[in-house]
Amino acid sequence: MNVSHHPYRTYRTTVARREQLSPSFLRMTLTGPDLVHFGTAGLDQRIKLVLPLPDGSFTDVGQFDESVGMMEWYRRWRELPDEARNPIRTYTIRAVRPETREIDVDFVLHGTEGPASAWASAAGPGAPLVVIGPDARADETGGLEWNPGDAGSVLIAGDETAVPAICAIVESLPAHVTGSVYIEVPTEADALPLAAPEGVAVRWLARRSAAHGLRLSAAVHAWGETRVAETTTSAADAPTGTELADPNEDEVLWEVPEASVGSCYAWLAGEASTITALRRHLVRGLGIDRRSVAFMGYWRRGRAEAA
Repeated sequence: MNVSHHPYRTYRTTVARREQLSPSFLRMTLTGPDLVHFGTAGLDQRIKLVLPLPDGSFTDVGQFDESVGMMEWYRRWRELPDEARNPIRTYTIRAVRPETREIDVDFVLHGTEGPASAWASAAGPGAPLVVIGPDARADETGGLEWNPGDAGSVLIAGDETAVPAICAIVESLPAHVTGSVYIEVPTEADALPLAAPEGVAVRWLARRSAAHGLRLSAAVHAWGETRVAETTTSAADAPTGTELADPNEDEVLWEVPEASVGSCYAWLAGEASTITALRRHLVRGLGIDRRSVAFMGYWRRGRAEAA
């Protein structure tokens, strides 16, 4: 009998190991028997982390029952009172090892105000964590945004929240691809080892005391100036598909082309206002077709993530 599996499922995990990668980055290796079925798509694969309540518990809304659909238990979760609703946060998987029933998730440490950073700062081996992630047995996949098509040149830009996705993407790039990668991080010590193809330049941008996004924006604008000097394409004679409306501040800032066009593909992720401004510059200012620009507002300054 054929069994149909949902693209995403709930995994009970515990912390196996923790590794401090840099002052701001902490890698948590999670383990659990069901991780043998965890999907291994890689790249910018999104997952959800369900964090424990202050007493370490997880309210059961049916998330562990495979007969209950994700939308149903999510509805129940939303109806819970605040004190019974486990925080849910979106992360990118860093590595998957189904043969050893392990996954790696990298956390950005920024104090204890946010539930995920607070949990990661204190959790030791054996601490429980619930993960909503892909099921390798499912016919469908989801949660992947990287889609460069046949583009031979890439622009990748993001802040520290995008580091796990950027690292996984860069490590997967074919040898013939060329391009530029800009990663804004809190300090110089947060630059991580990253193997890139010979034609792909990676720059870690230490923010230090500068405003969030300032150094990333400056780097992408400088990239644009070089591009303009090397090409005759401008915003005035840009190809079709570049029409761009300014998003409402309450909208989810997330647009990913179904199929990239052209020879250059841009992938932008991080703080929403910074990423929105960079996308606007690429499309309106430089005339890059919007169908070649993927942009994702991972978080918005001053606001908690809406699960």
